[in-house]
Parts: sequence; C-alpha cells; structure tokens
Amino acid sequence: MLAMSTIVWFRRDLRLADNPAWSAATDQHDAVTALFVLEPKLWRSAASMRRALLRGHLQALDEQLRGFGGRLRIEIGEPAKIVPAVAGETGASTVFVNADYSPHSIARDAAVAETVHLESFAGLAVHAPGEILTAAGTPPRVFTPYWKRWKDHPWGLWPAAGDVSVAAEPGADLPDEETPPFECGEAAARDRLHSFLERVDDYTATRDRPDLDATSRLSSDLHFGTLDPRRVRHETGETTQSRIGLVRQLCWRDFYLQVLWQHPRSLDLEFRPEYRGMPWRNDDAGFAAWAAGTTGYPIVDAGMRQLREEGYIHNRVRMIAASFLVKDLLIDWRLGERWFRRHLVDGDIAQNAGNWQWVAGTGTDAAPYFRVFNPVSQSRKFDPDGRYIHRYVPELRELEAPGVHAPWKVGPLELASAGITLGETYPEPMVDHAMARKRAIAAYEAARGASNG
Repeated sequence: MLAMSTIVWFRRDLRLADNPAWSAATDQHDAVTALFVLEPKLWRSAASMRRALLRGHLQALDEQLRGFGGRLRIEIGEPAKIVPAVAGETGASTVFVNADYSPHSIARDAAVAETVHLESFAGLAVHAPGEILTAAGTPPRVFTPYWKRWKDHPWGLWPAAGDVSVAAEPGADLPDEETPPFECGEAAARDRLHSFLERVDDYTATRDRPDLDATSRLSSDLHFGTLDPRRVRHETGETTQSRIGLVRQLCWRDFYLQVLWQHPRSLDLEFRPEYRGMPWRNDDAGFAAWAAGTTGYPIVDAGMRQLREEGYIHNRVRMIAASFLVKDLLIDWRLGERWFRRHLVDGDIAQNAGNWQWVAGTGTDAAPYFRVFNPVSQSRKFDPDGRYIHRYVPELRELEAPGVHAPWKVGPLELASAGITLGETYPEPMVDHAMARKRAIAAYEAARGASNG
C-alpha cells in the first residue's frame, strides 16, 4: 500500500522526466507537494537575466504540474524554516531531493535535515561526486584520468515516475522580472537538444567560432535542470568525434562538480598552493572597464557586452576575456569569477570556479602560467571576418577585418572613413599586451619562487 503524502523539494532539477527524486516520490506515495523555496540571498545575488530565466522555468514547471491537478508551491525564505513548516502542514515524514554539492547547498541541506528526513538522489550529474575513483579508491585530481574512468563507468536505469495526485496550493507569488531570453521549461529544453543534435557533427570543427551558431547553448538547461545530463549523453551518443567532444564537456561538468565537492575551498582559494601569494593588482578602474566592455580590445569588449545583454558568452570568448582580466590586467581571478557567476544564465558555481582557475593557471588541470591568450591573434583566428565583434560592438561595424581586430593599428584615413576616433568613439587599448604578458609571467614566477623559498 502506498504511503499517503510526501514532498518533492525542487532545486536545480526543474523537470519531471528523468528526475530520480520525483520518480521515487511518486512511486512510493499517492500524493505529493511539489515545493520550490526561493532563497532571497541567492535571488539577490543573480543578475536580472538569470532571475528572469529561473522565473520562466518555474512557471513552466507549474504548468506541467497542473496536468496532475496541482501546482508548484513557491515559498520565499530560508529552507531550514520553510521545508519543515511545509512538512508539518502536509503531514509529510520525508522530503525527496536531488543532491547538490556546492558548499552552500551542502550546508543548507544539513540544516534542513536536522528537523526533516531528506531522501536524497543523484540527479544532477551523469556520475555523482565520489562515484569515479582511481584504482587506489580516491577521486582523480586531474581531468584526463577522470575522463578515462568516467566514459566507461556504468550508470543506472532511467527513473520512471508513478501516477500521483499533486497538491494544489500555489504558495507565494514570484517576484516580477523581465521576459526570459528564450523559451523556458522542460519541453523547450528538449527541443533545443534535438535541434542541436541535427548539427552536432560539425561541433569539433566549429565550436570555437563565436561568429557561428555552432555550440549547443544547453548549459543553462543543465544548470537549472530542465535537462538531465544523462539524457544529453544518451541521445548524443559517441559515434563521431564531434559527439564524443560534446560528451567530453559533460564529463568536465561532472569533474568540476567533484572537485568542488572534495575541495570546497577551491571556490575562493587557489587549488595550487604555490600561487596563493600572487601579487594581484588593485585596479578598480581596470576591472570596471573590463566589466563594461571598454578595454579597447574588440574581442574582449564584444564578450563582456554579450554577457551584459544576454547573460551569456561564447565559451572561447569566455577564456579570452578571463585571460585578459587575470593575465593582461593582473587582477584577481576571484573578482572575475564572481562577476561571471552573477551575470551568466548558466552561472554554475563548480564550473565557473573550475574554469576561472584553469585560465588563471591555479587549478587542478591548470593551463601553464606562461600561457597568456593574445586577444588579437585569438580574435583573428576565431572571428576571422569580425562578425561577432560587429554584432556586440556597434561602433566598429564599419571597420572590416583585419583592422577590426586591432583598431589602433589601422591608419587614420581608414578609421575616419569608418567613423571611428580612438579615445572618443571607441577606447584606445588600456594596456599593451606584450608588456602585460611579460609582467604576468614575472608575477607568476615570483609567486612560485616565494612558495619554494
């Protein structure tokens, strides 16, 4: 006989299909309260684009639940108070959740579990943290051995939901937000996946081109859990190098999730101790110019303006922009990580911190400290016609390639014919890249020397 009532507490799993917490709850109970707790601190920490997307996904999930005769119950406040209160009100003895692994999430769930029993499942990753181990029984510390074990590791059966009655209490109203940047909900996420799979076999050849529509744009669906990463892997398959390349990105996602779970201080502390004494520059004006997209380097400015307009940056441009902040400006990577985390619609804590540490050369799979992205050569290689720059830096639209990649190298007549006056209509470069590269390498070598001394 089925137990009467329980709660499914949704967090980063805003879907019903392929959702192990939802499946287990609906299999074991005949009545469910579908709960989402909006945490004011997290809401305030996100920029408007991500708040709008979250609101849209919650509304889509609510619409799905209406098909069961119920609603998504929204409550606003601290989960440690709200979840036990809803459990007491509904008579639920167990709350079903999909585990999350950030320091905040672990502390939050521990606080709730002091008064309510949490039944936790692995619904966030293909392979949950702690599942991929070396022969010695320890989690791999770098990506390549992790990938070798991850890709061959077996995974369980698809979860299947049962028939259930969903409580109809809608709870609190969501705060108003602007229109989401794209269609929200599980069905729309599936459509995005299937649309991308029609062109995935060009992924390896084109994924680094920001001027092309060549990436999956599924990162925010994975972040909010409108797509299960196992489904993405299953439907993608590994029949071509491009498909393997996409699956490898899912593995990176799991890897960084495991790194943060195992080393929670890596969110704000260099993984490699030799770089914890880096002489970062205090440069508020430099950071402000970087954040605003007014550095004078067009590819960097295009990326930072795309972030402001869309809550998204193409992955190659993320690396270029991050390298510019850390290596050219010698500004602390933590400041960039927090800026990206606030503004990106796919601002996943583990991914963001892991990738920033990679660029800074301080992480597990660190790029060598002497690897400094040249923003001009990167721009010429990956945006050859300047179309990406033209899209996001409109004051340069009349300047064709190759000049658009480095306007300060263009002659005055060509600039004038394009309506550009450096220092007025578009900034002059705020730093000389060759000088900045030498300065960065010297700073890293000094930090390494100090740690060895």
